[in-house]
Amino acid sequence: MKSLTSYNLKGLELKNRIVMPPMCMYSSDENGMVQDFHEVHYVSRAIGGVGLIIVEATGVVPNGRISSNDLGIWSNEHIPGLKSLVDKVKSHGSKIAIQLAHAGRKCTSNDEYIVAPSAIRFSKEYRVPRELTIDEIKELVLAFKEAARRANEAGFDSIEIHGAHGYLIHEFLSPITNKRTDEYGGSLENRTRFLKEILLSVKEVWPREKPILLRVSADDYSEGGINKEEMVKIIDEIKDNIDMVHVSTGGLINVKFDIFPGYQVLHAETIRKECNIPTIAVGLINGYDQIEEILYNNRADLVAIGRGLLRDPYFVLNMAYENRLPLKYPQQYERGYM
Repeated sequence: MKSLTSYNLKGLELKNRIVMPPMCMYSSDENGMVQDFHEVHYVSRAIGGVGLIIVEATGVVPNGRISSNDLGIWSNEHIPGLKSLVDKVKSHGSKIAIQLAHAGRKCTSNDEYIVAPSAIRFSKEYRVPRELTIDEIKELVLAFKEAARRANEAGFDSIEIHGAHGYLIHEFLSPITNKRTDEYGGSLENRTRFLKEILLSVKEVWPREKPILLRVSADDYSEGGINKEEMVKIIDEIKDNIDMVHVSTGGLINVKFDIFPGYQVLHAETIRKECNIPTIAVGLINGYDQIEEILYNNRADLVAIGRGLLRDPYFVLNMAYENRLPLKYPQQYERGYM
């Protein structure tokens, strides 16, 4: 029953080991504001017993959104809506984080132009990005810093820096998409520089007692790209500035790879052991037995349930009921579990 035991991350006490990972809802307005949908969506999962809810990829600048209907955190005007969401989620006993993101060359918003480390487009359906100048890189580092400040003002318990799925930070990390010849390209140290600068900048405004998570894609599934051994080296470069790694794979290029239940768990396990840092496992993790195997065998510290929580906001409650696990159900729903 390890899935329903508490977990402490840098003083943040989670009531269980179940995480709702960030999943884009494409339900904001053009200004990136929280809508009624977001409150219903996230609060229902808090009522459903999730230990940690990570709010979807939220743009640190307008042309850093994956779509024009993504949430934003580039303005102080976003803070009240985010704070309302945070307060409601916390009132039902869940902790809440927010993923700070820049889509890079995979941005499909209506903004005038998109940017990337190098002028290489994702596919023919996407625009060709403009290669970032050094000054623009520095401005984006400050954008992440300001986003972290706003996240703290909104009351989030944690932040997650989005370095996965082919978006901007991942584009800097991978040799496939980073062809720069300056101090941000070439060697692993240089390719990691942008991420490291973001983390150092964020730490200037993010409270020391609150954890910082990092989402990574630990395998590009392509020759010349990142694999889990390379990701171990990347994490070793920056691990002093984060508290946990949320381990995913893919998303950088259009390439087919095998998907099966738990297909990314080995990557989380490798990073946890080789880098000596806590991890979140994610990827077609569907049920109690699978979750318990991951946790009891110390393959990861927390387990993220994505599709399962889209299908069932009460995944945690129903998992406990179906497996006769001791759990205090919400008073309003107790009759359903008698």
